[in-house]
Formats: sequence, C-alpha cells, structure tokens
Amino acid sequence: VQLQAFGGGLVQAGGSPRLSCTASGRTLSNYHVGWFRQAPGKERDFVAACNWSGSQNLYADSVKGRFTISRDNAKKMVYLQMNSLKPEDTAVYFCAADVVYRGVSINENDYEYWGQGTLVTVSS
Repeated sequence: VQLQAFGGGLVQAGGSPRLSCTASGRTLSNYHVGWFRQAPGKERDFVAACNWSGSQNLYADSVKGRFTISRDNAKKMVYLQMNSLKPEDTAVYFCAADVVYRGVSINENDYEYWGQGTLVTVSS
C-alpha cells in the first residue's frame, strides 16, 4: 500500500486542522493505521493508531483528548483531527500502515508502510 499525507501548514495555537492520508493499492482494511510525528531535532514519536475496522483507537498521552484518529476504508482515507494545537505539536506528521496479523500497535517498528510526511507548524 502507498500512503500520502497532506493537510499540514502553519496554524495558530488553539487551531483545529485535520490531516488526511490517502492510501492506494491494496484494500485499506487489510491494515491497522497510525500517525507518528517527528519534531525538529527529536526522534519520531507515536501519536495515534486505529485498528483495521476503526473499533479500537490508541493515543499518546500528549494528544489524548485533543486529537482524534479515524478512517474510511471505502474511501481509503485516514484522518487525524487535531484540536487545541500547542506550539509543542509542531512536527512532521507521518501516516503509516501495519499489516493485520496482530493487534494494533503504538510501536513504529511494527509499521511496514509509511507516507512522506506533512509539516505542521504551530505558532504561539
């Protein structure tokens, strides 16, 4: 599966952008999906993940209650709704897919397919 994330840009603190990730190739329901982010000078971190059906979502503590992951398998789309953005949310955001042969994971090493990333910059 090929993934492409978009929807980033410059956002004011408190803003509510939505990132999108398109998937092409195989059926999206064959994969769990996740969002990860990498801030300048830091390692890539887990943000949110969603199992193949959308029935189970996982979130990093830093975004819980502010971000929502969702998916539309028919449209082959994955979304990350981000609310109440903070300057520390500034990062390149990546979508990723993990073949479904285990439960949904927060570990980036479990994800086989990655999009190119989209930069979100939050101004204070």
